[in-house]
Amino acid sequence: MRGRPALVLVHSPLVGALTWQPVARVLRAREHVTIVPSLARVFGGTGPYYPRVAAAVAEEVDRHEGGKQIVLVGHSGAGALLPAITSTTTATVVGTIFVDALLPHADLRWFDTAPVELREQLWGLALDGRLPPWNEWFPPGTVEELLPDPHLRARFCAELPRLPLAYFEERAPTHPGPAPSRSAYLQLSDAYEAEALQAKREGWCVKRRTAHHLTMLTEPQEISAVLEELIDGLVH
Repeated sequence: MRGRPALVLVHSPLVGALTWQPVARVLRAREHVTIVPSLARVFGGTGPYYPRVAAAVAEEVDRHEGGKQIVLVGHSGAGALLPAITSTTTATVVGTIFVDALLPHADLRWFDTAPVELREQLWGLALDGRLPPWNEWFPPGTVEELLPDPHLRARFCAELPRLPLAYFEERAPTHPGPAPSRSAYLQLSDAYEAEALQAKREGWCVKRRTAHHLTMLTEPQEISAVLEELIDGLVH
């Protein structure tokens, strides 16, 4: 339905666009114009990677919604990328939603935001300058618990890239952060409690669901409904 902003669902660089596809189908059925850009080709070359991510998303958005109003929705590591995307696209960003996501961290590295134990683990896992797929970062059975459906899990894992270690060591560019009145946070897992609390302190609208980090894949109806609530609060 035109007159409403288009929704741009940005997946974490650590996973694939499938992460948002079930939610996108629900939102389109509810007459939301919905775009799910893919970052699959961004990390095949050399950095800096933040501008390449922003350009890839902006190119996809501008092809369909250039000059129009959009709401950016970022999951997990995509949260840190949203300011760069906002500054690159020709569309007008009227709302920004972070879903179990990192918050913007201008001039800091991804590694600066991670616990020391995780940094040391990833440095140890890197081979020829690239990390193994995200599912191999965790003990056996972790992804099986999140995604018990074997067919869905196989499709999810098939998309997981081997990201360059350089991306995690790259400093995020300095771009204006989202305005509190136009920002919202949806917490799905305990791992993002600190981010949700910080968003609350900064005056963002914050909602919490007792779920898990990949709930968009397993409960797309529920996540779509929560996103609609947050969008209505941001743009009206």
